[in-house]
Amino acid sequence: MSVSMRDLDPAFQGAGQKAGIEIWRIENFHPVAVPKSSHGKFFTGDSYIILKTTALKSGALRHDIHYWLGKDTSQDEAGTAAIKTVELDAALGGRAVQYREVQGHETEKFLSYFKPCIIPQQGGVASGFRHAEVNEHEHETRLYVCKGKHVVHVKEVPFARSSLNHDDIFILDTKSKIFQFNGSNSSIQERAKALEVVQYIKDTYHDGKCEVAAVDDGKLMANAEAGEFWGFFGGFAPLPRRAASEDGKNAEVFSAKLLCVENGQPVPIDADTLTREMLQTNKCYLLDCGIEVYVWMGRNTSLEERKSASTVAEDLLHEPDRPKAHVIRVIEGFETVMFRSKFDTWPQTANVTVSEDGRGKVAALLKRQGLNVKGLVKTDSVKDDEPQPHIDCTGNLQVWRVNGQEKTPLSSSDQSKFYSGDCYIFQYSYPGEDREEYLVGTWFGKKSVEEERAAAISLAKKMVESLKSQAVQARVYEGKEPIQFLSIFQSFIVYKGGVSSGYRNFITENDIADETYSEDGLALFRVQGSGPDNMQAIQVDPPNVQSKPQKEGTETEQFWDLLGGKSEYLSQKVGKERESDPHLFSCDFSKGDLKITEIYSFTQDDLMTEDIFILDCHSNIFVWVGQQADSKSKLQALSIGEKFLEHDFLLEKLSQETPIFVVMEGSEPPFFTHFFTWDSAKSAMHGNSFQRKLTILKNGVTLVDKPKRRIPTYGGRSSVPDKSQRSRSMSFSPDRVRVRGRSPAFNALAAAFENPNPRNLSTPPPAVTRLYPKSVTPDSAKVGSRSAAIAALTATFEPPSMTPSKSSKGSSEDKAKSEENFNDRPTSVSSRIESVTIQEDVKEGEAEDDEGLPVFPYERLKTSSTDPVSEIDVTKREAYLSSAEFREKFGMTKDAFYKLPKWKQNKFKMAVDLF
Repeated sequence: MSVSMRDLDPAFQGAGQKAGIEIWRIENFHPVAVPKSSHGKFFTGDSYIILKTTALKSGALRHDIHYWLGKDTSQDEAGTAAIKTVELDAALGGRAVQYREVQGHETEKFLSYFKPCIIPQQGGVASGFRHAEVNEHEHETRLYVCKGKHVVHVKEVPFARSSLNHDDIFILDTKSKIFQFNGSNSSIQERAKALEVVQYIKDTYHDGKCEVAAVDDGKLMANAEAGEFWGFFGGFAPLPRRAASEDGKNAEVFSAKLLCVENGQPVPIDADTLTREMLQTNKCYLLDCGIEVYVWMGRNTSLEERKSASTVAEDLLHEPDRPKAHVIRVIEGFETVMFRSKFDTWPQTANVTVSEDGRGKVAALLKRQGLNVKGLVKTDSVKDDEPQPHIDCTGNLQVWRVNGQEKTPLSSSDQSKFYSGDCYIFQYSYPGEDREEYLVGTWFGKKSVEEERAAAISLAKKMVESLKSQAVQARVYEGKEPIQFLSIFQSFIVYKGGVSSGYRNFITENDIADETYSEDGLALFRVQGSGPDNMQAIQVDPPNVQSKPQKEGTETEQFWDLLGGKSEYLSQKVGKERESDPHLFSCDFSKGDLKITEIYSFTQDDLMTEDIFILDCHSNIFVWVGQQADSKSKLQALSIGEKFLEHDFLLEKLSQETPIFVVMEGSEPPFFTHFFTWDSAKSAMHGNSFQRKLTILKNGVTLVDKPKRRIPTYGGRSSVPDKSQRSRSMSFSPDRVRVRGRSPAFNALAAAFENPNPRNLSTPPPAVTRLYPKSVTPDSAKVGSRSAAIAALTATFEPPSMTPSKSSKGSSEDKAKSEENFNDRPTSVSSRIESVTIQEDVKEGEAEDDEGLPVFPYERLKTSSTDPVSEIDVTKREAYLSSAEFREKFGMTKDAFYKLPKWKQNKFKMAVDLF
């Protein structure tokens, strides 16, 4: 596309350089920037251009351009907005998606930028009317109609009884009170969303100071607030049944038509099916889908040709019954999912090199003209950080192998050793904010049989039900393990073959050679992972050649021949897939066919308790199930996730083996909530969506105590693992890193070939930038001698402050025993922590202001001291340390320490021998 400076408006200089929203209003046929303080304020007589810039995790900037047309705007202003939008796209490199927005019929994507709503005001720049005064609005009673389940379309209607109906929700804004009238046919979700508009009106036009009342259709005069509401309409009278309007009619089935723009005229293209090959790179096309008209612009088209195609699309909408249609303009190589889905065939990959080059040429041209081009070229990728599990790895793990229709528990030494022909069930419990959290999952080996996969899902489902459905359920396939899975297992090894009854029967019946791993045979393992937290050792076929190290870039021809020839390969570390920008979808599975609606610019408030949502992160998906969702849909949550993967709605080549997490409302794990700005108080509230938001609107968030979880049992067996199952060590959480002795891959292989006893601890690299509690040693018959050996081994890795001094061998053994008890008896320790918490709460504030307390050396305060201090509060030994010594031992200030949850404080104190 050829670009000249005369084609670019100066108002767009520097636009789209950073994430956010920029708005221009058309004044005298030119775009004029709207200050941020006025963003979201639109006038019915004006036309606007809105640029949304999004910073992707890849480091690139994505641009969406909308031009909004008020119902009273002139044709000249509307045309100017359309043309200037094309110019803005050219200034950004010609890759933005462009949308035509008409007042009252805006896209959900556009409305999501201005949540909870936009309420256009009368007037416009042409009439000289600029802003409506807030005081004038407060004194004038207004009536609004609200429509929408996920975003709200708000329209002012005449203040009259005839405007009301049973299907919609209305907001009556009076001087001293705001009423929400809920039509009897409206849904709970629509009512809840309308309350967000009530909050907006209250804050914007009443300075947050007015009463709010909800009136339900049909309650007549029995309710005082209903009586007051109807009093504004001259008293109650039944509402007539509204005839079906154009808004309520379902869109007729419209057969998509493809037209080529030739010399400013649309020329129909006759074809039975639509294919990508029909679109030529040097032309512009219209795809008329009825309610939507797409303008496709080839890379090699000029700016004038693109403007001409946009004008043709606008002319189409002058036909009867077409003004409400949306015009969406896309550039070759950057088509939207919806556009691509209209074609019968569309290649999965697209070459965008030319577009990247074109963007650079635009930037070079502008730079030669002396303009700022910062942001016009692709930004550097975000820092390539290690993926984070966002889960506390200090909990307890149990693993079972599925044998036929039953499950067999694995010992601690075997719980990280899986066979590719088997299926496994794991349960992981870890400390949450105020209770134990649970993750129950299934792992399917690549060679496992279908019968045992089905049995694994059934058994895991029963385990979740026994936990009152408050556990997160995971479905994991071999080779697709998420970072949470690898971090929990710490060291993970996969052997060939299988030992389950299902696999043994399968290879026998099908006369398949048994390749199950044997300690006596030759075995080659591929060790992979992005860091010490997620290493794996996977058995592979051993090549019959002498081992010889190969350095990347200097490989021999024989090396490549053994791999089938030299070709391109993934340079990124295995297991280090970048977390994709997430998408949230509302799901409807009521009729057995999955229907989804994308929620743009999503927040926690979009998760309605009556619905089921899918959070698509590409590398894994979450199925969020509301407490008041349909019971049938609840039971099919995992199936809904599988259906979502099957349909691949975003055309992103999602694997059917992508990990699925089923999350129940109120039990959201941190690796789910970190995608939101999460308020746990909201997730703890009772009632339906409308009742919850009405409570917040009137009283603020009210935290409801969450029920404490009981210890479940399976088949008479306590879920609290015995000592052989409780070998856990400290790991990553958002607040700390693991302090280990050896790498997970080394541990996995060592456990497999050398030591049948419970697995060893692991340690991170020496470069530890923050201080965290030391890992606890696994239980063993020789815990005393082993703890001394481990202490000597890890001394070279641990910071000095993390290694408490020990006065004698006896004290070392006592410390090891103390750590063993802490790790193996959560119930007793829990009671100890509760008793400590009660004492500390009684003396609230003392710990934070301890300057009046005497100071003693650490050697006399630790629990194993040979010369202990007397007459101190033994539950707060750390409070008697000097500030310097406290920081040395804990790696933080006292103030920071006492802001931690009590259970974290106690773990820190245990690590430094003060508990």
